[in-house]
Amino acid sequence: MDLNKTSRFLSLILRHHPEKIGITLDTHGWASVEELLSGMSKTHPIDMDTLEEIVKTDNKQRYSFNKDRTLIRANQGHSIVVDVELLKKEPPAVLYHGTGEKYVSSIDENGLISKSRLYVHLSDNKNTAITVGKRHGKPIIYEVLSHKMYIDGYEFYQSVNGVWLTKSVPIQYLRKICSHAN
Repeated sequence: MDLNKTSRFLSLILRHHPEKIGITLDTHGWASVEELLSGMSKTHPIDMDTLEEIVKTDNKQRYSFNKDRTLIRANQGHSIVVDVELLKKEPPAVLYHGTGEKYVSSIDENGLISKSRLYVHLSDNKNTAITVGKRHGKPIIYEVLSHKMYIDGYEFYQSVNGVWLTKSVPIQYLRKICSHAN
């Protein structure tokens, strides 16, 4: 079994298309583990041990179980409307966003927008932003003046896996700090 492939399919189901396996998420993004395993097993063999292994070893900590492990959800990154019960939080002075070179002109013109996701994803360190940017080609890193945004009334959240989230970042709060990072 390819854990990576199964994890990607799990991400697709819990963040974007639960209907592909005939399940629904509740308003907070939770899915029944029993229904998830049954639905996924039709195309991706999986059992509870494998699901627990995926959750435990996922380097981005994408998933969470409830206390008795009967429910599971993705921590963030949804394109479907769910409330993962994020708490508003005051951000650090600066956050970072990594992207690919191909998106720079749009960002420079429109700022960071969530597009198909519910939030813009930001990190609290440059290295994570570089890693994210590399997934999209040659990485470009933006510094986000997050505390200034916060003072100006923008809301920030931090997911359980440490990712910072906000609805958008207007261009006046962005500084391109790194091109073609190694």
